[in-house]
Parts: sequence; structure tokens; C-alpha cells
Amino acid sequence: MPIHDWSRVDANLFHDFHQTWSIAIRNALNRGLLPKGYSALVEQHADGLVPDVITLKSRSKTDPPVEPVGGGVVVATPPRARHVLRAEKESAAARANRIAIRHSLGRVVCILEIVSPGNKASRSALRAFVEKAVAFLQRGVHLLIVDLFPPSNRDPQGMAKAIWDEIEEQSYELPPDKRLTLAAFVAGMPKTAYIEEVGVGDMLPDMPAYLDADRYVPVPLEETYRETWTSCPEDMREAIERGEEPIE
Repeated sequence: MPIHDWSRVDANLFHDFHQTWSIAIRNALNRGLLPKGYSALVEQHADGLVPDVITLKSRSKTDPPVEPVGGGVVVATPPRARHVLRAEKESAAARANRIAIRHSLGRVVCILEIVSPGNKASRSALRAFVEKAVAFLQRGVHLLIVDLFPPSNRDPQGMAKAIWDEIEEQSYELPPDKRLTLAAFVAGMPKTAYIEEVGVGDMLPDMPAYLDADRYVPVPLEETYRETWTSCPEDMREAIERGEEPIE
């Protein structure tokens, strides 16, 4: 299913798609991709921050074996990505801020955040998003950021680069034909970002959701995107495919 041009339609349409897509990803993770002892929930508050999908590790006294409960695979080798950014040094202050975020069902280990138009609508909105992401990483929570909107003048190289600049400024530029970004951030030592660039009309690759600093499960973005699209009302699909201009 080619990625649609969400920048040309009313933001309310993406909001509906966003909500349904989050649930589809949550369902896919819970159907067998996550190992026993891990679970995924949608839109839970965690230490004052509001992600789309969170992955929890249960509060058992002993760690469960990291084995999937269904047909999924927990991967221990680094994922292949177009760009890999690693922080060359971390301050003592950053290391000291590693406080685990807690939830009633367990510890939050990974967050998936789907970027919305409102996250780039103003300098303050983008700043709040970036600060939220960095706060999670400083607490040892891994991130998967899905940004299907082109860069604005507030994030000229995309949301992933805006987040990474708060960790360590490194040279990175989006190619002219791939302006959308998918980024998995590992809150280990050193912090690492695996970035894939895509464009309108491309298929979505699977992206890693890290459970710890070394192991992850692949999130089926393409499969869940397609599932969500087919569940959209026909008139909504037609409006998106026509690329109706946003309502001012």
C-alpha cells in the first residue's frame, strides 16, 4: 500500500486514520509479536507524557524468557537502516536521569509515536514533541517515531533529526525525493538512532521496537497501514486519494 500524501488533506482525516492505525499496531504486537511478559497499550499516560502505543514489561519477580508467544521473532542483531546515528559521548547528567517510567501493569520499555500535523503546527508544538521524546530517552525508554509529514521550516531535516540534535548534533540531510522519516531510537549507552527515509508512494518497511538495548521486535507498519486503510469509509479514501487541500 503506497504511502498517501497526508499533507494535502484535512488534518481531521489523518487524526481518524492515526487513531485507528495505532490500534492496529497495538493489536499486531499483542497477537504474538511481543514476548511473554510484554504487552502493548494505546494512549496511556506515563509520567505526564502521552504516547500513541506503549510497550510494557510486566512486574514479575523474574524476567520471562524473551520469546515471542506467536509467530513473531525477537531479533538480537542490529537492524538494517539507511542511516545509523550514534552518540559519541553522553554527559553524566544524562546518565543520572535514567529513571524508569512506571505503569500499573509494569515498566514502560518502548513507545511508538505517530507524528500528527499539530506536532509541527508551531514552534512551541514541535518543541514540546521533541522535549517529550528526549525525556523518554533520558529515562531509558526506547522510541519508534513515524513521521509521514514532510519537514517544515521548524524541522528542516525531519522530526527524527530534530530529536537527535538534542542528543548530539551530527551531519544528516534528507534526500530530495524521500522527505518522510521512520526512526527507532535506542536508549542505551551510547544512544542510537536507526533512520529510514521514505516518500509518498513508497511502501512502509518494518521498523524495530526495542525491548532492551540489544533486542527488538519488528513492527509491521505496512501491514497495519494497509489494514487501517481498508477499514476507512469509502468517501474518506476517495478524498485522500484526490488530495483535497487542507481546510483553513
